[in-house]
Amino acid sequence: MAQMNDHENRPAKFPWPPLIYLAAIAGAIVLGVVYPLPWLGRPLADFLFALGWLMVAASGAMAIQALRTLKRAGTTVRADGAATVLVTRGPFAISRNPIYLASTLVMAGIGLITGNPWFLLFALIASFVTQKLAIEPEEKHLFVRFGKKYRDYQKKVRRWF
Repeated sequence: MAQMNDHENRPAKFPWPPLIYLAAIAGAIVLGVVYPLPWLGRPLADFLFALGWLMVAASGAMAIQALRTLKRAGTTVRADGAATVLVTRGPFAISRNPIYLASTLVMAGIGLITGNPWFLLFALIASFVTQKLAIEPEEKHLFVRFGKKYRDYQKKVRRWF
């Protein structure tokens, strides 16, 4: 029962996602320098470069819109903060975790732009670690706070996309 009370108060004791993604970016950069992997040649690399920029721009816009939506709803934007409102509109109508999705896609986009495949691998690792350390506790927190309303939302909207 103590665990339920913990999740009622807040989803986590530490806001892991920014640290996870910063560590993943650092890891991709370091491995890209120390152990560079081969990349695709032209014209495919040129196409992926352009696609990477589109991914970064679209994901950045999605993250900004998600943060604005949370602010407008009057609830926290922090991964360790208690939700006061269940937000289901805007980017949250497409993904239950648009900010984490955007972070992952930005990392993948940077990998395509720079031709550094380590970014693609570390984006996947960061998304898995984020799911375990942030998303799953957030889902418990939201269920404890909002019950059936949250379960109905889960049935309509996918976790990532």
